[in-house]
Amino acid sequence: MSFRGTIIIKQEDGLFVATCLENNIASQGKTIDESILNLKEAITLYYEDETEELNAIKNDPIFITSLEMAL
Repeated sequence: MSFRGTIIIKQEDGLFVATCLENNIASQGKTIDESILNLKEAITLYYEDETEELNAIKNDPIFITSLEMAL
């Protein structure tokens, strides 16, 4: 089983915070690599019992766009 997600990494208070946009899971570390490793562990735990849900996510097409409108 595999998972592909979009990750944003920001530096906050001396730590790197990695957040997955698809499921809003976040983790942190002292380095970028450590934050990514910790995020992988968090995602694995999150989907541990959600095999069917993960298969649905990876098989569904994902579209990314922006929206601008006058209010």
